[in-house]
Amino acid sequence: MANRGPSYGLSREVQEKIEQKYDPELESRLVNWIIVQCGEHIEHPPPGRQHFQTWLMDGTLLCKLINSLYPKGNEPITKISESKMAFKQMEQISQFLKAAEIYGVRTTDIFQTVDLWEGKDMAAVQRTLMALGSLAVTKDDGCYKGDPSWFHRKAQQNRRGFSEEQLRQGQNVIGLQMGSNKGASQSGMTGYGMPRQII
Repeated sequence: MANRGPSYGLSREVQEKIEQKYDPELESRLVNWIIVQCGEHIEHPPPGRQHFQTWLMDGTLLCKLINSLYPKGNEPITKISESKMAFKQMEQISQFLKAAEIYGVRTTDIFQTVDLWEGKDMAAVQRTLMALGSLAVTKDDGCYKGDPSWFHRKAQQNRRGFSEEQLRQGQNVIGLQMGSNKGASQSGMTGYGMPRQII
């Protein structure tokens, strides 16, 4: 919530497009999950993008959330500060983002600190929290609390194992993409540069 004036022109259009990606229904689901996952008496914020941003802005809830996805004693963020100083709060958001990346959230799904702190892209914050929730449900290690239907399970690896004999047999087959050599011959071919004979 920086002290910035309103934007105009192209900047305003871009900001409006970003704001249109924000999903109020998803906000409600994420708030419910954070409250259940953290397991404390956390006050439910009023609905709305601005309130959601204010609720998460100091970084303490995010740090508690990522810590709750680990077994007791293995939490990635050891000290959670409830400081009102801006740089401390932004530092906590950064700690959450690093811990989320270590947990397995792809870097393309992780928001920037200013997206939350200044409210520039709350849809990106939602995307990160969705990716984190999906990973927690997929890991199924007993740390996830809440309704598993709130998030999609990520696809698991499906490794194939072939024996040496099967691999050798595959080397003898000409794949359809390579074409076929059945019935191929060089009859009728002429040397390069010679004109075609018409009889």
